[in-house]
Amino acid sequence: MKTFYDYYNNKVQLAFDSQPFESYPKHVWVICRYKKKWLLTRHKNRGLEFPGGKVEKNESPNQAAIREVLEETGGEVEQLTYLGQYFVWGKREQLAKNIYFATVKTLQEKNDYYETDGPVLLEILPKNIKTNKSYSFMMKDDVLTYSLDYIKNKAELMYS
Repeated sequence: MKTFYDYYNNKVQLAFDSQPFESYPKHVWVICRYKKKWLLTRHKNRGLEFPGGKVEKNESPNQAAIREVLEETGGEVEQLTYLGQYFVWGKREQLAKNIYFATVKTLQEKNDYYETDGPVLLEILPKNIKTNKSYSFMMKDDVLTYSLDYIKNKAELMYS
């Protein structure tokens, strides 16, 4: 288990285990690849980030992950892999969030991407994400760093 502080100095714990904090978390975050590129979305207020959001009533976290990718990027998930979960001790709320890795098979253009401006494809993620104002606060803490390392160590996820 990893413990660190996020962009807003909230304590975060991260584990690449099966549901270490909550068996039914209310939030999801999906690191996506499409045709060997990173698939992000541009949130209208926060900037560039991987898709994610809240689990809706009568929906599983896996279903929420697939829905959020489609809503925010137009991406149809081909393969979804659970990576881990993190817990944030925020000043106003505490929450657990599942982290997934998804390969996307198609991108469909949509009229509405909800709270985002749609898909953004990147060959590489820049090394300066933590200081780059174009990126959301969600991309600036060690959840991303540790998750990318975990994916890299399990390279078959990235290219399957």
